Amino acid sequence: MTKVEIVLTVNGEQYPIKVEPRRTLADALRDDCGLTGTHLGCEHGVCGACTVLVDDQPLRACLGFAVQFEGAPIRTVEGLADGDRLHPLQQAFWDHHGLQCGYCTPGFLMLAVGALEHNPDIDDEALKRVLSSNLCRCTGYQNILKAVRAAATALKR
Repeated sequence: MTKVEIVLTVNGEQYPIKVEPRRTLADALRDDCGLTGTHLGCEHGVCGACTVLVDDQPLRACLGFAVQFEGAPIRTVEGLADGDRLHPLQQAFWDHHGLQCGYCTPGFLMLAVGALEHNPDIDDEALKRVLSSNLCRCTGYQNILKAVRAAATALKR
């Protein structure tokens, strides 16, 4: 199949790549841009491991084709930290044991960042609804909720 030249804008940087039109955004981020923080899980849009923000909205990167996102601002988990300083949400996941194996963590981080940026005062029920769209097999979700709540408080300071 013929490859198409596109430029993805990820975490504020330009990535000129050549992809087949059928290549998913998740695969392009990982394989063509070298940003492996976006994890592949079910590849059917169910698990949430591949969640990124596109135009500040959560998106399952396994469900879209890379060519659809040329020119759109994409944020991945690699764009959260500021050098060696973790984003408050990453720090909260660390401090509140919001991760175990870590496979689902990038998706949860991006989903939570999007939710908190959209609504810093999100209530517990709304937060549970948002986070319930991502799957975790290890933590039981309680520490993830604690971490996001702690990050929400830290981000308001």
